[in-house]
Amino acid sequence: MTLRRLTPSVSVLRAGNPGPMTLDGTRSVVLRAPGAASCVVVDPGPDDAAHLDALADAGRVALVLVTHRHADHTAGSPGLRDRTGAPVRAADPAHCHGGDPLAGGETIAAAGLRIDVLATPGHTADSVSFVVTAPGEDPVVLTGDTVLGRGTTVLAEPDGSLADYLASLDVLEAVGDGRLAVPAHGPEVEDLGTAVRAYREHRLVRLAQVRSALDVLGRDADVDTVTAHVYADVDPSVVRAARQSVAAQLAYLRR
Repeated sequence: MTLRRLTPSVSVLRAGNPGPMTLDGTRSVVLRAPGAASCVVVDPGPDDAAHLDALADAGRVALVLVTHRHADHTAGSPGLRDRTGAPVRAADPAHCHGGDPLAGGETIAAAGLRIDVLATPGHTADSVSFVVTAPGEDPVVLTGDTVLGRGTTVLAEPDGSLADYLASLDVLEAVGDGRLAVPAHGPEVEDLGTAVRAYREHRLVRLAQVRSALDVLGRDADVDTVTAHVYADVDPSVVRAARQSVAAQLAYLRR
């Protein structure tokens, strides 16, 4: 396993955990300004010894940050802390190890970088994104699972929220025009603002489809019935994800 450098200060390491929900695998991000003595790791990934060893070998790890609670991002956190001694910080205190919870609007100075924390709930209630700024470089946005490199993200049960997600897209659009984004799954996004606008349009189209389905099926139609109607042509491997998004859309419409 080797790091792939995207900018002088941002590198990625893809874990060997491909699947319908993780695409080609979870990407851990290593942040370090040129000449800095330490680095920051974002999303340790799964509890995979080879992956965690490679992250630990990237240099002295001063801090570990987590974009959200899902196990393909957090299961490796204890192992990476054991290897490096670095504190782990997440918005959800349950996934902090030796560090304080993250807060939206917070600015972190580490590894020669400025890291601004954006609260971007919707995929999960605890989802955050990071704007990484290095001296002399354009900012890079780390979007976790809020914006992916391919396809769209699920509004995950039990706390995925369409209202929150649409608001988070507004937040990312405001910082993302013309900027490189590094998602946790899939390839890099060259222009985050353009991607966000496509995501928003997709969500609104799906919402209109769910609204139309209720007109056909009845206002009290349950999640499974609406999912089968709206997502009749999706691969069976992603039906569970579609169901979660439909649940969030129904909650939005019925609120």
